[in-house]
Amino acid sequence: MSINSSIEWTQTTWNPVTGCTKISAGCLNCYAERMAKRLKAMGQANYKHGFKVSCHKRMLSVPATWKKPQIVFVNSMGDLFHDDVPDDFIVQVFDVMAKLPQHRFQVLTKRAKRLRKMASRLQWTDNIWMGVTVESNTEISRIEHLQNTEAKIKFLSMEPLLSDVPLLNLDGIDWVIVGGESGPGARKMESEWVRSIHKQCQKQKVPFFFKQWGGVQKKKAGRTLDGKTWDEMPKGVKL
Repeated sequence: MSINSSIEWTQTTWNPVTGCTKISAGCLNCYAERMAKRLKAMGQANYKHGFKVSCHKRMLSVPATWKKPQIVFVNSMGDLFHDDVPDDFIVQVFDVMAKLPQHRFQVLTKRAKRLRKMASRLQWTDNIWMGVTVESNTEISRIEHLQNTEAKIKFLSMEPLLSDVPLLNLDGIDWVIVGGESGPGARKMESEWVRSIHKQCQKQKVPFFFKQWGGVQKKKAGRTLDGKTWDEMPKGVKL
């Protein structure tokens, strides 16, 4: 758990699951994997197995201890819908979120097929946002799986954006985040890819959040698009 997260589109992170395995091109330079190795070296208990998928039952009680309402990114250091996470644990995580309506929980996965398979077993309260990562046109099928859930707020994280995505079907999608890759080995994101997604969001009336251009020096590259910072959020929500 991390209060005051540096991630631009959230406030807090909560990691009842840590660890993951690579599933698509967006995973190549995984920041969470690098961070997990550092945390293991520092002796952090939740990372004693490094980046191996691990469920932490003691973390389930943490959000109830927060005194102020938070916007919470769930599993910034893993994927809740990884095959190695038991179904029952996923259900427990959703039960915790459903019982804490004062917080907004942002769940993000690349395992969209498993999300869709499990969706009928999960509580979809208004405070649970569900998203999928769509880093390239190759992974566009993840959107359909998300659309076939009962999540009240559905969003796309198009980061690290690795290709043009010219035909986005945003039916039922409430929010789109776009960002370039950052850190060692960062791959370049073309400005026209970003503009294309922005135009599609405007046409389909979906809020657009531009997180960063990325690169090895992401702060220097900034996060303005055509001279403007795009911090749009789902209707009625402010950071």
